[in-house]
Amino acid sequence: MASAASAPPTPTTPGNLKRIVAASLIGTTIEWYDFFLYGSAAALVFNKLFFPDSDPLVGTLLSFLTYAVGFAARPLGALVFGHYGDRVGRKKLLVLSLLLMGGATFAIGLLPTHATVGSAAPVLLTALRLVQGFALGGEWGGAVLLVSEHGDARRRGFWASWPQTGAPAGQLLATGVLSLLTAVLSDSAFTSWGWRIPFLLSGVLVMVGLWIRLSVDESPVFKQALAQAEARKAEQDTGAEKLPLVSVLRHHWRDVLVAMGARMAENISYYVITAFILVYATTAADVSKQTALNAVLIASAVHFAVIPLWGALSDRIGRRPVYLLGAAGIGLWMFPFFSLIDTGDFGNLILAITVGLVLHGAMYAPQAAFFAEMFATRMRYSGASIGAQFASVAAGAPAPLIATALLDDFDSSTPIALYVIAAAVLTLIAVGVAKETRNRDLADVESAADAASVTTATADARAV
Repeated sequence: MASAASAPPTPTTPGNLKRIVAASLIGTTIEWYDFFLYGSAAALVFNKLFFPDSDPLVGTLLSFLTYAVGFAARPLGALVFGHYGDRVGRKKLLVLSLLLMGGATFAIGLLPTHATVGSAAPVLLTALRLVQGFALGGEWGGAVLLVSEHGDARRRGFWASWPQTGAPAGQLLATGVLSLLTAVLSDSAFTSWGWRIPFLLSGVLVMVGLWIRLSVDESPVFKQALAQAEARKAEQDTGAEKLPLVSVLRHHWRDVLVAMGARMAENISYYVITAFILVYATTAADVSKQTALNAVLIASAVHFAVIPLWGALSDRIGRRPVYLLGAAGIGLWMFPFFSLIDTGDFGNLILAITVGLVLHGAMYAPQAAFFAEMFATRMRYSGASIGAQFASVAAGAPAPLIATALLDDFDSSTPIALYVIAAAVLTLIAVGVAKETRNRDLADVESAADAASVTTATADARAV
């Protein structure tokens, strides 16, 4: 029984791997579309619709505060989805996350505004934002692991980077829909009813994503690990298996800290470049909403294209060198970034955002494989999700809020640039002390953790 359980997983064929990648990519694109749509709407119209009694910039701050609430729910999503994803599998939880995210986004499109129901409107908006955050907290880990665990070590960075392109694809889709609507509708029509259309479109997108996700198989590496765990439990009679969270904190706490530190520059820079910039460009640089949205749209297309290239490079030279290049680059780019935005020129706006997102991609692309390779299979969903989503509370959640507050207090981009640079330094330190994981066999990671887990479980049983 033990030998059968220990048999290597059946290799994934190239055709199946592409189908797995497509399922993860389409699902993450839809989830990120939903999440980013909220961020763009928060910058453009939610301050008027849900916080109309406030000063315009204060209204934007309150709007971004509800935006940040979604991040607060992501660690809870990471814990819940990570726990059950490590217990029952990746696929089931990915289907659930898609349904939760799509349902919440569709409901936002139906919400009454402050003019209709008063203070109940922002309360309902915040509640649905919490559901969005909870769903996304579980989505990311499952999507990247499903691909990482189907692929081989030689090209894992490339294949695992494709679910990461769901972020710019979702940004591209959300910004594209908003840009189209602002182009064809008057400001009054867009504010009155046009903003609802992209939220309601989520219902259609979810049906497509659900159909594709239900067609894929569970990770073979997870199936093998589950069989091994059941065999050990039967043979050694060590009692109930420890919770994945407990195992992560016991065996991988250093890796969790590394993952959190690695996320700082990546997360903060992304939301400053894509969400806050809609506020900065339209207020400090006096650029129209349409121009700012178009610049983000073009830059997101380039971002989508370069992520797999950075992922492939991480397969050749390692995860750490590519990640360090991105962190250093984003820190060095911040002052030129704001200088270009300040000109108000559309070409400079595109250049500033595009270079920023290309450098962000150098961190984001290898992140999926890098984090997956840190953790054992039966605690990988929990470990990767906890490391990524707990960091988002301190990084991405307050980034647009902090940047907007700094702009309000200092009326200058300098403090905002220094804020991103500080995050880059933290990421350089975290990734600098991490071990290189390229070419690590995920089954070997499992075996090492299993040995430690078995020793611990046996000692605990003897103590009792």
